[in-house]
Amino acid sequence: MDIARRNNVTVTGSPEGRPVVLAHGFGCDQNMWRLTVPALVEDYRVVLFDYVGSGRSDASAFSEDRYSSLDGYAQDVVDVCQALDLRDAVFVGHSVSAMIGVLAAERAPERLGALVMVAPSPRYIDDDGYRGGFSAEDIEELLSSLESNYLGWSAAMAPVIMGNEDRPELGVELKNSFCATDPDMARVFARTTFLTDSRDDLKSVRVPTLVLECTQDVIAPREVGAFVHQSIPGSTLVTLDATGHCPHLSAPGATNQAITAFLAALR
Repeated sequence: MDIARRNNVTVTGSPEGRPVVLAHGFGCDQNMWRLTVPALVEDYRVVLFDYVGSGRSDASAFSEDRYSSLDGYAQDVVDVCQALDLRDAVFVGHSVSAMIGVLAAERAPERLGALVMVAPSPRYIDDDGYRGGFSAEDIEELLSSLESNYLGWSAAMAPVIMGNEDRPELGVELKNSFCATDPDMARVFARTTFLTDSRDDLKSVRVPTLVLECTQDVIAPREVGAFVHQSIPGSTLVTLDATGHCPHLSAPGATNQAITAFLAALR
């Protein structure tokens, strides 16, 4: 199988630099990293891709059975790393991709040597002693709305997820990204994202890890960032001066500075 075509892989930057893999979140694609790439290309080999079912990936490769668990998306990451023969790469994952990166690093430790988790959440639903930000009823209502009227859901939720009400163009961009995703494939990815409990997987992390959170994020509140940081021994937690769930778009300067400082310290 042509993985580069299946996952719409793009490689840029310094051929001799350490590989940095940028992974998008639900309803997005690799274009969401366009403000981060310029901060990396001089020193790193930058790899971008789209999960199957997202962006310009090969939709014919989509399987509901495979992509009904985060393992299927983690295998996409491993496949891309193997196809490019990446070694000791730094995986930068936004939102649900942060947890996908945890699974991929455990599955292929020779391929991934560090993690950057941007607005991560291992579980979105509240539990005893754990605040994920949503009740089970909240999530079921969210998913029902998404499944019954995906375009309407996208228009309503994108500005909420993005935050930054004073910059409505950011919410419009996220809405357009959501709307460009096939509704049936989005339904599968959404259920996989919002119903998964990956808290125990955090214990498997053995690589240097940076956790980035925002001061205000309705999808991943700060209690979640603290939980992820406490669950990964030796991890670094940075609270960005940013609001919303997509700091790489709303506050690229602060986000890029945190990522590049972490990368420099790995050398």
